[in-house]
Amino acid sequence: MTDSKFPQVHLYDQDLVELYNQSWALLEDFWQTGDSKNGWAKRFFAYSDDNVINLVDSCMSTFFLVYSNNEYPATPQLDNFYSKQEENGAIRANYRLDTGEPYISPDNPEGLALPLFAWAEYNVYHKIGNKKRIKEIMPVLQKYYDWLESNFRDETGLYHAPLAATSIPVATRAETYYPLDFNAVMALNAYYMAELGDLLNDKDLSFYYKKRYFALKTRINNMMWDEDSGLYYDLDKDKNKLTIKTLAGYWTLLTEIPGENQIQKLIANLKDPELFGTEHPFPVISVDDAQKNPQENCIFFAVYPAYTFVLIKGLSNYGYHEMARETAMRHLYFILDTLHPGENKKGYLWEAYNPHKEGPAQCQTEGFPKQNRILHIALSTITLMIENVIGLIISLPRKTVDWIIPTLEIMGIENLYLKRNFITILTNKNNMGWEIRLESEKLYYFTIDILGVKKKTLPIPSGKCSILIDKI
Repeated sequence: MTDSKFPQVHLYDQDLVELYNQSWALLEDFWQTGDSKNGWAKRFFAYSDDNVINLVDSCMSTFFLVYSNNEYPATPQLDNFYSKQEENGAIRANYRLDTGEPYISPDNPEGLALPLFAWAEYNVYHKIGNKKRIKEIMPVLQKYYDWLESNFRDETGLYHAPLAATSIPVATRAETYYPLDFNAVMALNAYYMAELGDLLNDKDLSFYYKKRYFALKTRINNMMWDEDSGLYYDLDKDKNKLTIKTLAGYWTLLTEIPGENQIQKLIANLKDPELFGTEHPFPVISVDDAQKNPQENCIFFAVYPAYTFVLIKGLSNYGYHEMARETAMRHLYFILDTLHPGENKKGYLWEAYNPHKEGPAQCQTEGFPKQNRILHIALSTITLMIENVIGLIISLPRKTVDWIIPTLEIMGIENLYLKRNFITILTNKNNMGWEIRLESEKLYYFTIDILGVKKKTLPIPSGKCSILIDKI
């Protein structure tokens, strides 16, 4: 077993393994410490050059910090914001890093942000397994939900929000009153509030949020879906669709809002080279819309790792595991190209990437794209590497590891923390065929799912053992 503090991935391509390792090393540069003046946690991550701590960045960072074997705790990223909750339930999008005070911009007077806490907490629970935490933070999440509902939901059943509160604040969306992405994430919020209620065995709480999820799901499908183009759209104040084609609608895949017919059309649009099917998948704004408004859409005609992460998770949610893995691999190779550009040039990880070729996004805007924005990039280089390239899905409370792979390759993971237990799972090919070697300190349940070939769940005892795939 390795001496590394973090889980070690194994893959036939050592360059991708090195990209994973470098991501953990880069995190040291973004380490922050709180004090009595700003009220932040003792240990957390943020970009010091921004002098703000951002809600979306912090929530998204937990999806890779949960793999740090507790070396970099994920929960302070969320607790920082809970500690700032106001009496009315409000939690703002940005706070000053130095003073801890809310940072409110004129174009977002309520400091609204995409509400990602419940989704993040559900994932943290399955990677860390602390049920007591869910009980403690649930009142905070309920007050936050109530604030959002009472201030931003109207008689339509949809949520209105300023463009600055969305994930794609481009000029071509200027007429938007009911933003697609904000409503999709509010559905995500309600869905995972219900899931957290189930974890607490609170049927009333779960039913309350499930009802709200299904009501919002129905409205998104009835009011925002366009059958002809196979996309979801923003609405203006008069509830007319604004046919600006972005990835905003793909948030809906995370909670299975699209039906079977809709998902087929959404995926077809991902493959269409005139829309989102670029060489580096996937630009936030479609190819044809970017060509119509090149100046307005410049910054977001690019590939953002956080959006690629969301989209790949959505594909996996619908069982498109092979497409998810292929997309993750292509995305990682483009990231790798900018880290090792060759010809004695210095390489970087970037905030956003060019959809058509290697390299960073090509918008002629000062300060864009920023270098080494690791709190989003590591979603790809760490989380997608473990969950979609290696193919491991872990739940600590259940003591389960599911390994979903399209084909057998030499790969695996070593030194992964699972419920006070370090485990190793590695494939190898010998003269008897494909073998999985496993090592564990305690019993857990292992499911191998070779897509279209076989699926089997086995109890893995403590100690070392091996499984011959042909014998399963």
